Amino acid sequence: MKVLILFYSVYGHIYKMAQAAAEGAGSIAGAQVDIKRVPETLPDHILQQIGAASFQKAFSHLPVCAIEELPAYDAILFGTPTRFGNMCGQMKQFLDGAGPLWQKNALVGKVGGVFTSSATQHGGQESTILSFHILLLHLGFIIVGLPYSFGGQTRLDQITGGSPYGASTIAGSTTPRQPSANELEAARFQGRHIAQIAARLAA
Repeated sequence: MKVLILFYSVYGHIYKMAQAAAEGAGSIAGAQVDIKRVPETLPDHILQQIGAASFQKAFSHLPVCAIEELPAYDAILFGTPTRFGNMCGQMKQFLDGAGPLWQKNALVGKVGGVFTSSATQHGGQESTILSFHILLLHLGFIIVGLPYSFGGQTRLDQITGGSPYGASTIAGSTTPRQPSANELEAARFQGRHIAQIAARLAA
C-alpha cells in the first residue's frame, strides 16, 4: 500500500507538516510512504528576494513529482500554503495537468486529504482545504479529513490550527512561528488516518 505526501512549501512550515504526516502514515503496517514536492514556478531571483531560498535548502533534496506518478499511489495527502483562501499557484498549476488522468479515471477511488498553513489565525485555512476538496472530487478521490477523534483540535489553552477538514498551522505574517507540537500531531494523525483507510480499501 503506497502513500504519497505531496507538498509545496516556501518557508518550511508545510514541509515540517509533511514530515509529520509521513511519520503518521509510516506507522501503519505495510505502508510505503514517499514525500515529494511539486515543481517550483518562481524564478530563483524572486525566491532570493522573498527570503525563501535558504529555507528551501532543507527540502531541495526531495524529488519533484511528475503528474504521471499519481496513479501509482493508493493514498495522496496534499500540503499547500494558503494563498488568499485558496491553494498556492504552484500546486494548482501542477494539478491542472491532471486532465489525461481524469480522462482515464486513473485516480478514481484513491484516498485523498489536504493540510495547509496560513499567515494568520483566520487566514483562509478552511476555505483552502474545502476548495481543494472540489478538485479532488472531480478527480474521483475519496476525501479523508481530520476527525474529532483527534482531540487536539478542540483544545482552548493555545492558539492552534486544525479543523475537521484537515491539519493546519499558523505561520505568522513574518513567518517566525513554527508548527506547534499540537499542529504537528494533527498532521501525524491525519497521515495515519489516511493510511489506515487506504490499507482497508487495498485489502
